[in-house]
Amino acid sequence: MHDPRCDQLADVLTRHSTKLKPGENVLIDIFDAPEEIAIALIRATRACGAVPFVQSHHARISREMALGAEAGQLEVTRSIELARMKKMQAYIAVRGSHNITEMSDVPDEKMRLISGAMRPVMDWRINKTKWVVLRWPTAAMAQQAQMSTPAFEDFYFKVCTLDYGRMAPGMAALKELMDRTDKVHLKGPGTDLRFSIKNIGSITCGGDRNIPDGEVFSCPVKKSVEGHVSFNVPSIYQGHAFDNVRLEFAEGRVENATANNTAALNRILDSDAGARYIGEFALGFNPHILHPMRDILFDEKISGSFHFTPGQAYKTAGNGNTSRIHWDMVCIQRPDYGGGEVWFDGKLIRKDGLFTLPALKKLNPDYLLGTKH
Repeated sequence: MHDPRCDQLADVLTRHSTKLKPGENVLIDIFDAPEEIAIALIRATRACGAVPFVQSHHARISREMALGAEAGQLEVTRSIELARMKKMQAYIAVRGSHNITEMSDVPDEKMRLISGAMRPVMDWRINKTKWVVLRWPTAAMAQQAQMSTPAFEDFYFKVCTLDYGRMAPGMAALKELMDRTDKVHLKGPGTDLRFSIKNIGSITCGGDRNIPDGEVFSCPVKKSVEGHVSFNVPSIYQGHAFDNVRLEFAEGRVENATANNTAALNRILDSDAGARYIGEFALGFNPHILHPMRDILFDEKISGSFHFTPGQAYKTAGNGNTSRIHWDMVCIQRPDYGGGEVWFDGKLIRKDGLFTLPALKKLNPDYLLGTKH
């Protein structure tokens, strides 16, 4: 039976997120997601007058290819993928996964080889196309969220088809504030972190890059980060599960890093010279997403959270840091997760997950959910 929610989601992705125009080429990248959403996206793309191109991936096949990846093979793959990406004006990726740790036994050196070789393709996609990336709900994701599969599917479609336009006024106010801010101070349990975002700028994210969405991001001045931060949201990176990550900084660089898997954490942070510097700082405020589920596209948007990202910086609102990795690490500052504060230039702007300045209160849950006007 056809699920009309697929059509609604496809409409959000093609008309709101990527704003497709007649004649534009669109790469629809499907990772272990059902045919139904691919077909819905093809139809929605054509309804906009754009031209769909489709590629399908399967995690087990990708793992097998990664295990035997070689530099020469990856050069050919990169040249093909980059040539195709240069023909695209838009990119939509739907990423399902039946096993989020499918790549966990791929050797680190293979993962570094692959990420380094394919970085030009990602850079072109991020900087030269209109793109949006989202997960697809699976039983594995429902298990991560500690929900039944039907309940998680209902949650997923509610989150992904949120009225993102309602975020616009509050995001604009937060962007204006971040654009003129110099000093940032983050406080909370296990966290006392200071850095500058002076002259970096910021970017609003209201459903036009990721679905689900709800963040404004900037980036620290590269060598300005001082202090320590503890992340209370577990994460999966390169197939490994990490809990209780704690980073200590001096002159912008991670000088000490610990977690439940400290050795693996430090191997990733030693991927290259830029991996121990920060490439992104963001505040999250999606009112539907309240608890971690080890899926970064959801977790980095958690209401009342911030994320801090070792590795590659974006070209826009970035500090020039380059790396093979880009690892969003998340901390929730609501009272049920220990609380916390965000200060800009000596002024408290968010306390225990709620924005305190009048212009920013439209990013608080009561407004975004329509219970307060």
